[in-house]
Amino acid sequence: MATLPNPLPKLMSDPTGAALGLRLPPGRLVDTTHQGVWPEPLLWLADAPAAPGDWAELAPARRSAGLLPVVVDAGGGQGGPQEWELAPDAMSYPGDHDADEVLADLWEEYAAGETGQDWPGLTEAGATDPGPDSPQDPDAVAMTLVDELVESGGLLEDPRLALVPARRSADIPAAIGWSGPVNHEGDTARLCAVLRSWEDRFGIRVVALGFDHLLVSVAAPPLTPAEAEAVAAEHFAFCPDNILQSGDPSVRAYAETRVLGQPAWSFWWD
Repeated sequence: MATLPNPLPKLMSDPTGAALGLRLPPGRLVDTTHQGVWPEPLLWLADAPAAPGDWAELAPARRSAGLLPVVVDAGGGQGGPQEWELAPDAMSYPGDHDADEVLADLWEEYAAGETGQDWPGLTEAGATDPGPDSPQDPDAVAMTLVDELVESGGLLEDPRLALVPARRSADIPAAIGWSGPVNHEGDTARLCAVLRSWEDRFGIRVVALGFDHLLVSVAAPPLTPAEAEAVAAEHFAFCPDNILQSGDPSVRAYAETRVLGQPAWSFWWD
């Protein structure tokens, strides 16, 4: 996978991050993969559970060091990311894939037989990424969601803040070699191409990763039932389990409850 220069090795001799213009709390570098130790660290992981305000403290790392924050779940039966069997060697580069083509392939394999319909194509519903000068700044929306997430508890068993060397938020899963969707798609970079498209159209940010689940914030979600149903079709191809294993396995029901006006989208792969 094509990546930016990785600044994380500098933390080996400078764990506070001062050389990168940071003030990091105690943490560790994760370089463990399914094939053993990776040549460079894949992420920095805080030792202590995340608390409200921690994301804001790490946000400057994006400008000063090219590191993007994300919450990872270090609890659960699978443990933390050092035990997730990360597979960076299996990742291509998200920019090499077209989101519409990726979803069309996945729709044909997983959704066409369930719906009896051809792939409808990407929807133009929703605003483009609102940008940093908007009241719905995607980074501010992400920060608010993370604070609510770690304050309420429940969704993540042991939320820890992490920093990942990535070009954009949508690339974070592939940058660390995350293989949570492996039973659905072996090259997570293909799904990151879809996340890039959602980043551009709906202002999403990848805010949390678990062993097999993903949470994104949404700054400009669809606001009409028709738009939500069109986006729900994209979700069906992206993560069929979201719909097929729900109480009412229909695209329309999913759109009404999980997409329409929702400030967060969550995904889980069996």
